[in-house]
Amino acid sequence: MLDACAAPGGKTAHILENTPDLQELVAVDLIDKRLEMIQNNLTRLQLSATLICGDATKPLKWWDGKKFDRILLDAPCSGTGVIRRHPDIKILRQEKDINNNAALQFKLLEALWPLLNNDGILVYATCSVLPQENQMVIEKFLLKYNNAQEKPITVGWGHKVTHGIQIFPETSGSDGFYYAKILKLA
Repeated sequence: MLDACAAPGGKTAHILENTPDLQELVAVDLIDKRLEMIQNNLTRLQLSATLICGDATKPLKWWDGKKFDRILLDAPCSGTGVIRRHPDIKILRQEKDINNNAALQFKLLEALWPLLNNDGILVYATCSVLPQENQMVIEKFLLKYNNAQEKPITVGWGHKVTHGIQIFPETSGSDGFYYAKILKLA
């Protein structure tokens, strides 16, 4: 399994704790300091993963060629889902930031898609509540790649949107979050 844009490692640890039969988890992040955070969390929890400092938009620079059955892409985003904990986001974010994020998110999806085995699952997630960073990115991806198919997510929480599930802070009492599940067809 690949955890792309993995820092600070909470999801990495959660996956390892809840999937004891997982043979290998590769966690990739762009910044060494952020990888240290992942390693510290894993050490504290007595877990281990393969940590790689690399640019997820350029996997040929770090990928060993072995395809993954599962990929988690927790894509960089505006953070609009965590505004209640970080109110400065409301002031600091500009429209161009949202557009730049959406372009990067799509680029990440395109770069990681070849690393996924046929019949593999890619989960795309953000802590944004903005459609431009969420379902619109997934829609663009699904339209471009005919071997990508959205899979239904059956959970009792969140709101079904055009593609994926959106969790809103005002209705959930938690941070805002988005995720979509994509199957790679053979």
